[in-house]
Amino acid sequence: MSQLTEDQYFMQMAIEMAKKAEQQGEVPVGAVLVKDGQVISSGFNLNISLHDPSAHAEMECLRQAGKRLENYRLLGTTLYVTLEPCAMCAGAMVHSRVSRLVFGASDAKTGAAGSVLDLVRHPNFNHQLDVSSGILATECSEQLSQFFRRRRKEKKQLRQLQKNG
Repeated sequence: MSQLTEDQYFMQMAIEMAKKAEQQGEVPVGAVLVKDGQVISSGFNLNISLHDPSAHAEMECLRQAGKRLENYRLLGTTLYVTLEPCAMCAGAMVHSRVSRLVFGASDAKTGAAGSVLDLVRHPNFNHQLDVSSGILATECSEQLSQFFRRRRKEKKQLRQLQKNG
C-alpha cells in the first residue's frame, strides 16, 4: 500500500471516530494512533460530556496509547486526526515523541501544526514531528462545517421558540 493510500485509509478511520463524537453532541473531531500499520488507540472529542477542556480527540488517543503501551513515549507512531491540532495537543505530541502527524482540515484559528503556530516542528524543541496535511481535507472540513451549520440552525430555532412561546 502506498503512503498516500495508507494515510487515506487511517484518516477514514479518524473520520469514523469523529462521527462518534458528533453522535454524542460533541464537535466531530476524531483521531487514530498507528504503529507499524496497526491501530494502537483511537479517540474523539469528549470535552462537553466530560466537562473537560483537555478531552480533545488527540489527548484521548494519546492517553489510551500510553496505557496500552505502558509508556508515555510513543516512539515510531503516526497520529491521524481530522482537524489540525491545537497548541495543547501539539505540545502533548511533542512530549510523547509521536513521530508523524497526519491531519485533514487546517484550523486557521487555533492550528498549531502550521496554520497559526507550528509547535510540532519548532526548531528549539527537543523533538519535531513529520507532518502531512490535507489528507481527505474536503471530507474532514465538510464534516465540521455541516455540524456547525446544523448547530447554528438549531440555536436559531430555539431562540424563535422562546420568542414565540
